[in-house]
Amino acid sequence: MSNPMDVKLVNKLAEILDKNGLSELEYETESCRISLIKSRTQIADGIPAVSAPSPVQQPLAAAPAPAATTHSSNDIDVAAIPGCVKSPMVGVVYLSSEPNAANYVKIGDIVSEGDTVCLIEAMKTFNPIKAHQGGKVTKILVESGDPVEYGEPLVVIE
Repeated sequence: MSNPMDVKLVNKLAEILDKNGLSELEYETESCRISLIKSRTQIADGIPAVSAPSPVQQPLAAAPAPAATTHSSNDIDVAAIPGCVKSPMVGVVYLSSEPNAANYVKIGDIVSEGDTVCLIEAMKTFNPIKAHQGGKVTKILVESGDPVEYGEPLVVIE
């Protein structure tokens, strides 16, 4: 059974391609790969080309894992710090329960194991993210409303 093409997704990707002056854009999930490529003629004319999604030929696990990124200004890999609270899911992070409410934690706060440090909204459900250890909050690596990926560093507790 083939995957139905998500026309809205393809249109959004084409918009990103055009807005950012890119000549190529690739989007990949477990089940499909969408490649958008402007031909040389289209680049000259400013018209984006859209190619149909093609099935992934190799398992995604065979692809090299992307390097961990952090919002840190230094070269320390924050995700490797034992006190790093990582996102257990893909979603949107919120640092407080409501827009005008105080954040669950701020830098310098002392937290106990099990304290809520933020929320992640996934599929219209707000999931509390809890501290896996007690200690002092030394870094908050996300801002409310940021999209987060599985395993992305959120907060460091030392």
